[in-house]
Amino acid sequence: MAEGWEEHYDTGSHSDESYYEKLRMEPIYESFVCPLTKKVMQDPVTIENGQTFEREAIEKWFKECRESRRKLICPLTLKELSSTELNPSIALRNTIEEWIQRNEAAQLEIACRSLAPGGSESDILQALNYISVFCQKSRSNKHIVRNAELIPAIAEMLKNTSRKVRCKALGTLRIVAEEDNDNKEIIAAGDSARTIVKFLSHDHSQEREEAVSLLYELSKCEALCEKIGGISGAILILVGMSSSKSENILTVEQAEKTLENLEKCASNVRQMAESGRLQPLLTLILEGSPETQLSMASYLGELVLSNDVKVFVAQTAGSALVDVMRSGSIEAREAALKALNQISSYESSAKILIQAGILPPLVKDLFSVGIKQLPMRLKELSANILANVVSSGADFESIPLDYDRQTLVSEDVVHNLLHLISNTGPAIEGKLLQVLVGLTSSPSTVVNIVSAIKSSGATISLIQFVEAPQRDLRVASIKLLHNISPYMGQELADALKATAGQLGSLIRVISENNGVSEEQAAAMGLLADLPERDSVLTKRLLVEGAFSVVISKVLSIRQGETRGSRFFTPYLEGLVRVLSRLTYILDDEPDIIALAREHNLTAVFTDLLQMNGLDNVQMVSAFALENLSQQSKRLTKIPDPPEPGLCGAIFPCFSKPPAVTGLCKVHHGICSVKETFCLLQGKAVEKLVACLDHENVKVVEAAIAALCTLLEDDVDVEQGVMVLCDADGIRQILQVLLENKTEILRQRAVWAVERILRIEDIACEISADQNVGTALVEAFRHGDYRTKQIAERALKHVDKLPNFSGIFPR
Repeated sequence: MAEGWEEHYDTGSHSDESYYEKLRMEPIYESFVCPLTKKVMQDPVTIENGQTFEREAIEKWFKECRESRRKLICPLTLKELSSTELNPSIALRNTIEEWIQRNEAAQLEIACRSLAPGGSESDILQALNYISVFCQKSRSNKHIVRNAELIPAIAEMLKNTSRKVRCKALGTLRIVAEEDNDNKEIIAAGDSARTIVKFLSHDHSQEREEAVSLLYELSKCEALCEKIGGISGAILILVGMSSSKSENILTVEQAEKTLENLEKCASNVRQMAESGRLQPLLTLILEGSPETQLSMASYLGELVLSNDVKVFVAQTAGSALVDVMRSGSIEAREAALKALNQISSYESSAKILIQAGILPPLVKDLFSVGIKQLPMRLKELSANILANVVSSGADFESIPLDYDRQTLVSEDVVHNLLHLISNTGPAIEGKLLQVLVGLTSSPSTVVNIVSAIKSSGATISLIQFVEAPQRDLRVASIKLLHNISPYMGQELADALKATAGQLGSLIRVISENNGVSEEQAAAMGLLADLPERDSVLTKRLLVEGAFSVVISKVLSIRQGETRGSRFFTPYLEGLVRVLSRLTYILDDEPDIIALAREHNLTAVFTDLLQMNGLDNVQMVSAFALENLSQQSKRLTKIPDPPEPGLCGAIFPCFSKPPAVTGLCKVHHGICSVKETFCLLQGKAVEKLVACLDHENVKVVEAAIAALCTLLEDDVDVEQGVMVLCDADGIRQILQVLLENKTEILRQRAVWAVERILRIEDIACEISADQNVGTALVEAFRHGDYRTKQIAERALKHVDKLPNFSGIFPR
């Protein structure tokens, strides 16, 4: 009972004599002190000569005598002893214990007074120090402290202005609480527990360390776990401390152990999950009772998880959740589906669920009918999970769904999906459309889906969703149609022409003025992929006002009025492609020509050639300029020659025909960029020549095609060559020929070079370049029939082949 007493009542070890004098204890009697240890005895024994010592001390003395082979003597009188027999001094021991109890009572009374408001820092620290040592002596002393109502007084010291006092109070409370649940409950009463938690976020490390140690001790009492977890921020702070790299190792360990104790309470497990500590919740899902598993799975479905956590959950509990989805009760399956819905929304976690076998039961639940049919709310969850899983981009062609080795892209499965899309509510329809969007986003599976759509005759029903009032449903429909449009553009065009309203809905989508959305980009991509030479569809678009919207959007973008987004580039490409449709049906279409003139399309496409970094925009614009330029020779106005003067009328043989000025050099008529779409008047030649140096061969192909319209038979080829020469275009065309990047480029370059070589001066200059001759020879040897013919004529211009037409009569 007196263990540790000597630390405070040994006359030679007082650190503050005045403090102990103030305690007014009974003096330490000399008979209480062991002559060897100079400390108050706990187990006094008497040897044969009547001297009393501490049992442990005298036994040690006797042992040393034996080991050193000295005579056995009394350590006090130094007289020889004949026996080592020890007789317990029971009366003395009882007297010492009574003396200790009286003094401890007096000391506790003084400590209690020292802890009263207004006490000095020194007195408070001494009192707390005494209580700590007192409680460490025995568990019964902790009861004494509790009965003396000292615990609330110690807890009140947590609010003291002195940091030393606060730290000492935290340490004292921890000692008082050790192995005593009653004391723990008193400590946690009122707002003390909240105050302790506040210390966890203090700047001073010692306060944090003492607080987490105390909290760990309190958390050993299961009755307090819920209360500790209920303190706002407690669990979040502990989670942060347990993973901290800056705290000392002991503090981190104490925080971790505290959390492990708090896991006993289900509400704490939920809070830990919210704070990113998912393992306790997952453990309960895997190992808890059925009721607990259901509760935790339901809660998991309500959490907002980071992507890393989704992967962790999928790895830890994915298989278990899939098993519940296969065979659990309706309530359990609903909880599992909600959880799976959360963790399947990230690509990596979705792939883990696929490996765990989620696809077969998921598809089975969607297609089930009759008694086994899931409620629609659960089918909606299943559809959403399937949409999430499909967006992961896994190889769905190789993942069997049943024993028949059918996959998600098998025709029968796709037919079932299409049937569900047409026969369920908007929520499920939208999710299943997203499934098809995911499957058609992959080059490896889109062909299967397109084939199934064609064989099911579902094109019309899919297009009808474009008019859906629900935005999610409409967006999914437009994205799906956009994905399949490169593979069934004519079917979609025919369907759009055959039904009412869908084209108008698409145009309304692209005309919205709230930035550039994914829906707008998909709608533009869909319209752009439809056959560009379908004149009936183009006229329908014209009637619906599509081109006015498109032109206005293009101009808005060029003027910087439309803000960019991640969908900006495909949106602009779609706009330009749709606008270029007009240039493919100009022949004998006065209304289309009038529209092109009204909006000055030649100038618009010339301007778009300068959209560096947007290759498709530049390519489409160049092809559109080719189409427009083809019309220039037909639209240019050839003025009537002026009447000759009087002399000319009388002597026509002596007069020259009057010259007409201001005519286009190439078209020999009155040209303008707006009225006749002339490339010269629109300053487009230089910009097209600049595109010949583009890294993208498709842009080069389009640019050279447009420039070749200046060299055709029904224009002035010589003047066309001169125009190209002035724009440094001849050098660039020759470079295209030499590089020989694609067969199309070689064909077009050979054709253009042959035209250029008809100009004798230029032919003489080019003939000196052996590289050009070699390139023409290669074209002559390896080109198709038409290219060989043209290359042959070009080689004759540079004297690489003899011109037999000058030898043999025609």
